[in-house]
Amino acid sequence: MYRILIVDDEQLITDALYDVIRQLMPDELDVYKAYSGKEALEWMERTRIDIILTDISMPGISGLELVEQIQELWPRCKVIFLTGYDHFDYVYQAIQMKDVRYILKTEGYDKITETVNELVEELKNESSDSQAPELTSEEKYAYELMEQSQFMRDILHDSKIFSDDQDQLREEFQGLNIPLDTAKSVFLVLGHWEYPKKKSYTERSRVLNYVRASWNRRFSKQIKSSSIVDRYGDVVWFIQTTDDKNWDSERLIDFLEGTLEIIQEDCSNTFGLNVQFTISSQLIEWPFITEKYSELRQLQQLKIDYSHPQIIKGIDQDQIRSRQVFNQTAKMDVLAAHVTTGRKTEFFTEFYEIIEGIEESTYHEVLEQYFIIALVLFVDISHNDLEDQINDFNKLLRIDEHPTLSDGFDYLEQVAKQLFSLKETEEEERATKVIDRISHYIEHHLHEDLSLVRLAEMYYFNPSYLSHLFKQEKGINLSEFIDQARTKRAKKLLLDPDLKIREISEQLNYHSAHSFTRFFKKMTGLTPKEYRDSL
Repeated sequence: MYRILIVDDEQLITDALYDVIRQLMPDELDVYKAYSGKEALEWMERTRIDIILTDISMPGISGLELVEQIQELWPRCKVIFLTGYDHFDYVYQAIQMKDVRYILKTEGYDKITETVNELVEELKNESSDSQAPELTSEEKYAYELMEQSQFMRDILHDSKIFSDDQDQLREEFQGLNIPLDTAKSVFLVLGHWEYPKKKSYTERSRVLNYVRASWNRRFSKQIKSSSIVDRYGDVVWFIQTTDDKNWDSERLIDFLEGTLEIIQEDCSNTFGLNVQFTISSQLIEWPFITEKYSELRQLQQLKIDYSHPQIIKGIDQDQIRSRQVFNQTAKMDVLAAHVTTGRKTEFFTEFYEIIEGIEESTYHEVLEQYFIIALVLFVDISHNDLEDQINDFNKLLRIDEHPTLSDGFDYLEQVAKQLFSLKETEEEERATKVIDRISHYIEHHLHEDLSLVRLAEMYYFNPSYLSHLFKQEKGINLSEFIDQARTKRAKKLLLDPDLKIREISEQLNYHSAHSFTRFFKKMTGLTPKEYRDSL
């Protein structure tokens, strides 16, 4: 979904445009508004904006100054200048800017909506066309990255080498053309995507090359970065801001999140794959890269839902430690992560690999494998208070309760299947409850801002994920639900003959009776007056 911001210091114009455009493409366009250049910049720092429709001449920050700052932050953003000034100077300055349209206010709504439609199509075409140059040169791209990747992979494996000889490391970076400064700290971003089982190595490499090329194309002006593919097949990016971008951690993370959403959409549209990103919460000094990378992987395993694109921010140390109470082996960590996040297929793949290796193990090794699996299941069952719903739960940590070790592993398999079944049911119920709360909030706050970004912030969701989850649970888009709720409330309010149409429109967050009338007729086929007369 694309995002458009309307900016004008004349409130009546802003509100009217807002009402018109939010009905234009409710499934594809999320609409926001600001009454000043300062307020517009606050929106820009808060979330990604794809199109801005702004007046040129405003007090404080003018439209021209605003767009210059916006294109620094979001280079992909398209611009529509809307003004009553047809002076040559304004026109001349506007047409010098990249991706700018210029419309006089006298040209009316039709011209504006036509231009917005054109820009949405341009954004779609840019996403679909952007893959062509890089996908035809994947082998060359891979060779160019090989030496850099191997060196950065060594750092990821043992970053304590930075404590030894920093001068030599600086020379290595320069010799390998790694665009990072060894004297400055870095951010880490971990990218993961699930491939269909039949994807060949070549096809996976094609996706990897596409994502890395898309990354470079989106971030080249704002950040310096180097990336590697780790031993799990995920991509790790080392990030520093460019010398002219002195951003703090919060602003950089917000910028990363907004742009990573675009890469997720590109991968979904081009390859049908869900990409997950996990971002470190703070700058990391080079000697601690290995430790922080390990924490980042654990956070990804604990929180990620592979069925939907997600961007996970920050490293929750307390949660990681709480899941490592029985951290005896690396195998336990992997199994615990799969159970915690409900990844049934991945868990049983690991489980059956353990079973296959039992024949070549000693008795004590087999006992150890039993208790590793049993402890993982025990911790998760106890944590979720599911003891009463698991058959023979008391036998989980009692190996002597099973006639043979083979019977013991059969029992573990049945317990694991029960646990995953219960978790699937619980997750569906949790999602339903969250969407029900959001729906209830919408129905009782129709006079307020109900934009996707605001609702997502209120309930701590990624906007794109909230949109997907709402459609999955309700069967309709969030914007459709809001329109239906407003229509239902409008019909109820129209029963009161003492309420004026203007008063009803204000209660439904429409800024003019005309906008409300146009919406109501679109939804019911009747104007509010015609509907009231028909009662």
